[in-house]
Amino acid sequence: MQSSPPSIFNDVLGPVMRGPSSSHSAAANRIGRLARDLVAGPIKKVVVRYDPNGSLVTTHKDQGTDLGLYSGLLGWTPEDSRIPGYESALEKSGIEIDLRYESYDAPHPNFYRLELFDGSGQEFRLDAVSTGGGMIELRAIDGIELLSGGDFYHTLAWLEKEPEAVLVEEFDTVAEGTSWHPAANGGGIFNVFSRDPLDDSFVEKLQAQTGCRQVRQLQAVLPVLSRRGLKVSFQRAGEMLEQSALLDQSLGICGLRYEAERSGLDEEQLRAMMDDLVSVFEAAVKTGLAGTDYADRVLPSQSPGFQRAEEAGTLVPANINNQIIRYVSAIMEVKSSLGVIVAAPTAGSCGAMPGAVLAVGHAMGKNRREIGEALFAAGLIGVFIARDATFAAEEGGCMAETGSGASMAAAAITQMAGGNQAQQLAAASMALQNAFGLVCDPVANRVEAPCLGKNIMAATNALSCANMALAGYDPLIPMDEVVASMNEVAHQMPRELRCTNLGGLAITPTSKKIAEQLKSGAGCGSRKCAC
Repeated sequence: MQSSPPSIFNDVLGPVMRGPSSSHSAAANRIGRLARDLVAGPIKKVVVRYDPNGSLVTTHKDQGTDLGLYSGLLGWTPEDSRIPGYESALEKSGIEIDLRYESYDAPHPNFYRLELFDGSGQEFRLDAVSTGGGMIELRAIDGIELLSGGDFYHTLAWLEKEPEAVLVEEFDTVAEGTSWHPAANGGGIFNVFSRDPLDDSFVEKLQAQTGCRQVRQLQAVLPVLSRRGLKVSFQRAGEMLEQSALLDQSLGICGLRYEAERSGLDEEQLRAMMDDLVSVFEAAVKTGLAGTDYADRVLPSQSPGFQRAEEAGTLVPANINNQIIRYVSAIMEVKSSLGVIVAAPTAGSCGAMPGAVLAVGHAMGKNRREIGEALFAAGLIGVFIARDATFAAEEGGCMAETGSGASMAAAAITQMAGGNQAQQLAAASMALQNAFGLVCDPVANRVEAPCLGKNIMAATNALSCANMALAGYDPLIPMDEVVASMNEVAHQMPRELRCTNLGGLAITPTSKKIAEQLKSGAGCGSRKCAC
């Protein structure tokens, strides 16, 4: 199966989730849910194998992989209110976890190799990758290569031989397609992929006509599903500029039309989906500014104090900048307290783009529809990045996360200010250029510091670049070339500075001390925190 074109609501804005990291928490949750479907019954034991050459050995506990994977094995979705109590729920479930660190030449820093056993001792194996921003790739089942991004329902049948052509044709007519995946030692897996779960009658027919050993149904885990023969008119900025119907349109309208083509949904349905995300963004700002309380984190709630200082007139006058700082901080504090946020484009960068766009939108008196349309501009910039680069800090450091968020926000802010398409692209290009080389080195292995400061920096970078573009500043390098160069820089960055807890601020004495205090339950080590 070929990978689908990026979707704004799959790859860029979303998922709605709880947890410190989308690439660790939300993606792991999706992988866990697929693994649960594979067993199709009570799970007795799971062997989890992480390669020390990747990122998960050093981060799986503190950055939310355990939270995500085990909540997924329990059948919970990424935003489930029970997630903060996942450890006790896992213990009560009776699922035994056998965690192993083994070198096996994992092809990606976020590579998952799972072995699952049901009550009878039957074993299932699953290989999967978290590719960034909550997105995943299923790579193999039972050692048989089978690729999926989670945007189809899959009915899998284990067969002794490839099915007859007449059966394949029959299932091709009731689903989006079929594929045959041979095993090295004979037999294989027959895969029927569809936009809805396959009807029981077809599953029974499949079993009766093939004599298959077993059938399993994997649920789709993404909000926007793929479909047969899916094609989009463009996936890059340069390709968009070749579309005569889009030349005079804002990036928001271009993004809306792109997602309509990608999803098969109409524009009003998509506007409603975006409005739902605006509600989550605004709720996070409100909750954060009211104050959040969560013991197991590095930084205390600070945004309410910032708001009080601003109201008291003790801050340097900078109205819109200060509003951005408030909003970004509030969203990040909701994330660190395991509240509900949107990975936009990631959880680690969840404050930058939404905080900047909401703060500017509210300051300019924009209504929800106008803010939503600007978010489609942000989403389209994210599509360009997802197509040719990455959102994963494990691949591109913080450049991939807050750098992308800054670029997306710059386009959205420029749109709200009345900038034309060229100015929106210029703002996005400049903001991303400014973020090249940013490392990912969280203090105490938590996605809080310097993440908060980098989110605020990204948001103010976006505002600055929007105004520069509106004033006619020249970005020099076109958006597509910036994205391609970003991807090259990502591959040149040392592993120690790509979310591995092996370099930068993460290995300072104070960072290590805070980490030990958190592990012992003695508090976070912040001199201003009362925990």
